Amino acid sequence: MATIKVKQVRSAINRTARQKATIEALGLKKLNHVVEHEATPQILGMVKKVQHLVEVVE
Repeated sequence: MATIKVKQVRSAINRTARQKATIEALGLKKLNHVVEHEATPQILGMVKKVQHLVEVVE
């Protein structure tokens, strides 16, 4: 399965608890942090929920 790299480009400060939890579940800890995940439907859905805070680097 393909992998994607997810980079946090905006802060999670002043975001809802669900969005903060999604960022944490993706493994992102601070700005410009990049993590690599399998491109599963679950991960893609999480990325879509916080698309305004992250960037997908392929």
